[in-house]
Formats: sequence, C-alpha cells, structure tokens
Amino acid sequence: MPSYANGKICYLEIPATDVARSSEFYSRVFGWKMRTRGDGAVAFDDTTGEVSGAFVIGRAPWSGAPGVLVYIMVDDAERSVKAIQATGGRIVQPIGGDAPEITARFSDPAGNVMAVYQAPSKR
Repeated sequence: MPSYANGKICYLEIPATDVARSSEFYSRVFGWKMRTRGDGAVAFDDTTGEVSGAFVIGRAPWSGAPGVLVYIMVDDAERSVKAIQATGGRIVQPIGGDAPEITARFSDPAGNVMAVYQAPSKR
C-alpha cells in the first residue's frame, strides 16, 4: 500500500506510440509491474509500489531540451544503460555528464527523455 503525503509525486502519464513496446521496455529495464486498468489502459507500478501511472496514446513524447526531467533510481547505472540500449532505448547523455552525480539520460522507445540515477554509495 503506498504512503500518502502532501506534495508526494504519485502518478505519471508516459506518452507511448506502441504501448506494448513501452510497457515491455519499462518492465525489463526497471522491473516495473504492468497491469490492465478497468478501462483497458496499460498501467504500471514502480518497484516500490509508491509511484504508478499509465501509458497514453496521442500525446507527443517529451523529447526536447530538459525542463522537468524524471530520474529513475537504479542500483547500477552502467548495467541500466546496457539494458536501456538492449531493450530499444537510446542514451542521450552518458554516465559522467552530471558528475559527480552518477546519472545518464535516455530516450525510451517512444522518444521520451528521462534519466537514471545511482546513489554514490552504490558504486
């Protein structure tokens, strides 16, 4: 059961051109759990069960210069970069671009730009 707190980010809508491809990408790379909502939409829950969301069709992917940038926490940034590339994503800023932070920015199969973040103690 997720925690409820004022100001907590709890839900994301991720544009997708192919929902099956996007859901497979996030499931394989980040371990997100996929489910079908009552309205038939494919929804997801992150590995903590604290953040959920759905893939939406008909909305342009966010791929421009960063404004709001979503970072997904990972145990191993290098392993995640390899998984992103092997699963149809593209690295748009390699590890080291935000040094000393351990991050990398990627474009998912629909063209959305997000980032991975590895806590320094995990390196």
